[in-house]
This record gives sequence, structure tokens and C-alpha cells, in this order.
Amino acid sequence: MSIETSPGVSLQEEVLDFLGRAETHNLTSPPARIDTHASVVFLAGDEVYKVKRAIKLAFLDYSSLEKRRHFCEREYTINRKLAPGIYKGVVAISRTPAGFELGGSGEVVEWAVHLRRFDESRTLDRVAEQGGLDAQVIRDLAAVIATAHAAAKPVRDGQATEALAGVIDETLNALLQATPLFPCEKVEEFSRAMRASFHEIRGLLMTREATGHVRHCHGDMHLRNIVLLDGKPTLFDAIEFDDRIATTDTLYDLAFLIMDLWGKHLTGEANEVLNRYLWLTKDLIDELNGLAALPLFLSLRAAIRAKVAALNAAKSPAAPGAANEARLYFETAQEFLRPERPFLIAIGGRSGTGKSTLARALAPRVGRAPGAIHLRSDIERKRQFHVPETERLPASAYKPEVSHRIYEALDKQACSALQAGQSVIVDATFLNGFERNAVTQLAKQAGADFRGFWLEAPTGLLIDRLITRINDASDATPEIARRQPVTETPPGWTFLDAAKVTAELRDLALQSLGSRPGRSG
Repeated sequence: MSIETSPGVSLQEEVLDFLGRAETHNLTSPPARIDTHASVVFLAGDEVYKVKRAIKLAFLDYSSLEKRRHFCEREYTINRKLAPGIYKGVVAISRTPAGFELGGSGEVVEWAVHLRRFDESRTLDRVAEQGGLDAQVIRDLAAVIATAHAAAKPVRDGQATEALAGVIDETLNALLQATPLFPCEKVEEFSRAMRASFHEIRGLLMTREATGHVRHCHGDMHLRNIVLLDGKPTLFDAIEFDDRIATTDTLYDLAFLIMDLWGKHLTGEANEVLNRYLWLTKDLIDELNGLAALPLFLSLRAAIRAKVAALNAAKSPAAPGAANEARLYFETAQEFLRPERPFLIAIGGRSGTGKSTLARALAPRVGRAPGAIHLRSDIERKRQFHVPETERLPASAYKPEVSHRIYEALDKQACSALQAGQSVIVDATFLNGFERNAVTQLAKQAGADFRGFWLEAPTGLLIDRLITRINDASDATPEIARRQPVTETPPGWTFLDAAKVTAELRDLALQSLGSRPGRSG
């Protein structure tokens, strides 16, 4: 990565020295300074000042004062929409006969983005290290991302697919040049697989671009660029320096976060983010069709991280951390492109048997990354009636003709996901033989392996579970459980004792998958 410095570097160093002094900020000790390849950040008490380095790289140009002003304002404008509680504005650093000033009326010699400082221990990479990515955080995170993508303006200039091809070429060339880290034959094999994958889905990408799935996105949405503010996930530090990087397929934007979670062995969280994001999308079928591009998107995100880690390793050859990180990301990138025949799993049984709980436990371990798509009848019913997940529906929403429509929708969604190559778990009562036959036939038509799991437990236990259930999409009540008939395990389905704990049920289900045990992570 070649770096071209601008003539203003020496003056900028004086400005950075000024910002690094305690007296500049009325502090008793100097502010903490964070240096990155493109900026310098000062943590001054409750305030943060971010100065863009006077440099020019292949993918960004901060070489002039006017350009730095422009990109400071762009950063503020873009990120203020995502994180109004963090971004405060853009401030000038001026020079007077008495010295430098923050603001002031003298000659402007530098610009900085002004932010409110947050608790650095609450960025999601650190929260993840502490085991704090609980179900509510994941639910809120998926909602924040879905909302941001829905609000972003579609871009239909026909450039995104070609831009992605350029990113692929540049990334593969960089990996090939890092032969001390990556064996040449492995990189060449990986290059063939990635180019073949891109060629296969090129038409899909162009269709998604034409139908509004390419938007001005965050562009750099990994765990370190998301923070919990007042307990809610907040996106920040979106890309401002190149619209071509930020203007991309929404699934490619999401893929960075999924890859980051998967690479940290947070496979359940990665799967849950994807499923909850999909549940919130306006056109679920369209997004499920788009999953055919997900292996390429995930692989490319991992390959880019491998490339960056390799560059860092080259700068500091004595430190083994970056080299090990590069190798791990490269292995992950290869893994994402390995084909795998999909499963269609149906989980049935009366209300309260734990179908959704088992589905969530199984999903990250079935099929290709990040696991199976979880299609839940309770969620689909709320989607069709346009109400929030936990809002109770009237009895009329459960008439037989409505339920028939729900099962038809689930079958269509499962078909789309399977055709895109993703495994599927359909989670519904399946008390009707017609519904069970339909899902079995769907697997045959899609060329997927089918497994049906039938959960059953004593009615008293189911009633106890329904009484204590909170914050869930199901509207089932104890009275409904009493009315539902106890059904024998359907032919071809596997009985599971729903009185057992979830981990035991999950392991029994995985064993039942036989020669296709799925993922163990």
C-alpha cells in the first residue's frame, strides 16, 4: 500500500502536537491519542477530535486542506444520521499570532470531526469478548441494520457489480503477492473458486442492483464500528471517503458483520442476525433469492481482512499476531466458498414443545455458513398482518384459511432459500397431514435432504411453559395447548422428547442427520 504525503504534513504535525496537549482541552493530563493509517483521534475528556491525515492512498485522498474539510463534513453528515448522539459537528483549527486555537477567527489550517466520547468498552467487539451479545442485543442490532438499509437511497447506475469485480481482482492480486504467508497454489485455487462464484451470480447481482438492493450503505460494518449507547446498538464510522465503496448490495454490507461474528466463533449470533434481518425485510422472497450471493460476499469480506492483516504483518515482521490473523482469515475465506448440499428440516409439534428454541439451536450448525434459514410460522403470521413480533393477533388471524396461507408462504420462502443453496428449518405445528406432505414434497423438488423432527411432551409441561413465556412471537395460550390434539409421530419423522433440555435435543437432532452432521462450531 503506497502512501503519498502532502506538502502540509509538517504543519499538520504541529496541529497534532497542539491537540495532544492537556491545556488545549483544559485537562490535567494529555488526551489519549489513537493513530490509524488514515486519521489521528484524540480522546479529550468527554470530547473526541478526529483529524484526517494529510495523505493520498489508492482508495482515499486527504492530501489538501480543502479535501480534508470536505471529507470531515461528509463524515459528519453521513454518520449523524446513524449516530446523532455521537457526532457533534466539524471544527476548524485556526492559527493566530498567539498560536493555534480550536475554532477561533484566525487562519484555518486544519479541520477535525468533533464527537462525543462514549465508553470504549461498549463497542460490540469488546462486548462480544465479555460474552455480552445476548438475545436482546442481537434482536436490536438486526433491527438497526434493517432500518438503516431501508432508509438508504437505492442507486441504480449499473456500477456496483463492476466495482465488486474490481474489488475481487485487487484482493486476489494482493493475496497472490503475499506468498510468504499464503501458499501460491492455495491462492490460485481460491482465485479460481471466487471468480467462478462471481461469474455464476453476476446476473443475480445486476438484477438486485436494478431492483433497488444496491444502496449507499455503511460500508465498514463490523463489530468495532458498532457501540451500545444507552443499551442500544448504534452504527458509527461509516465510510465517507469513497462512495464507490459504500454504494453496494445491502447483503454485502451485512456480510461484513456476519463474517466478523463467524470468524470470532460466534456462529449462533451470526445466524440469528441474518435470520432476524431477513424477517424484517419488506420483500423476503427477494432477499432469500439473494442468498445465492452470500458465500461470495462472506468470502470476499474475509479475504479483504486477510489482505489487510498480511499488509500489517509485512510492516511488523517480528510480531506474529498479524501473520496468524492473515492465515486464519484466508482459511475462513476458503471455507465460505466450499459447496454444501442444503437440508430442509421441519420441526413440528404442539404449542409449547420448544420448536423455535430447538430451531435456533440447530440453525448455525446446519448447512453452509452462517447456517440454516429459520422460517417460523409465528413470525410469518405477524409479517402478513403487519404487526410487531410480540403484538398479539385477534382470533380471526388463526382461521384455517389464514393458516393455510401462512404455510403456503413458508413453503415458497423455503423453496427460494433452498434454490439459493441455503439450508432451511421450517418451524410450525404441522398438525395437519397436508402441511407435512407439502414440506416433504418441497424437499424432493428442491433436491434437498429432508429431516422431520416431531416434538412431544406432557400437556401439563406445555401449559407451564406457555404461562411463563414472555416477549415471544407466539400467541399460544394454555387453553390452545389443551385443545390441540396429541398426534402420533408422523411416518418418516423422528420423535424427540420435548421434556429434555435444549442442548440434549439439539445433539439428538444432529445425530439423526446421520452422514450430514452439519457444523459443530
